[in-house]
Amino acid sequence: MTPRQSSTKPSEGLTMPHMPMLHEQDPKVTILESLGDISKVELFHNQVLLATYLRPTKTKSGLILTDSHVDEDRYQSKVGLLVKRGPLAFEQDGNWFTGMEFNEHDWLIFRPSEGWSITVNNVLCRIFDDVNIKGRVQDPDAVY
Repeated sequence: MTPRQSSTKPSEGLTMPHMPMLHEQDPKVTILESLGDISKVELFHNQVLLATYLRPTKTKSGLILTDSHVDEDRYQSKVGLLVKRGPLAFEQDGNWFTGMEFNEHDWLIFRPSEGWSITVNNVLCRIFDDVNIKGRVQDPDAVY
């Protein structure tokens, strides 16, 4: 069964297809400009702060997403921009992150329910334990 085929069970066979979005500017730039100065935000231990990626309302193909669809990203977005980390975040301890390097402004993948949703300078963010980060992508539109 392909991702677009329907199924007799509502939860089977239906996935969100990749939708490249139309960005007026690089989403990293948009987030960082909106976020502003976060030098006085301090994270402890292995915590990381990710600015939540909220898709624009229009796809590259010209489809316009409904307000409710776009608003759902506030709760279900699975990609965020790494903007701050605690002193122990992503430290190699033999069990986690061996041979991996994480940099500020990486797009990281997460499970929304594992993070604490907050706003920093009116930008929607989430705080996670570093071990709850699931992966990294180059394009935030690649994951839904």
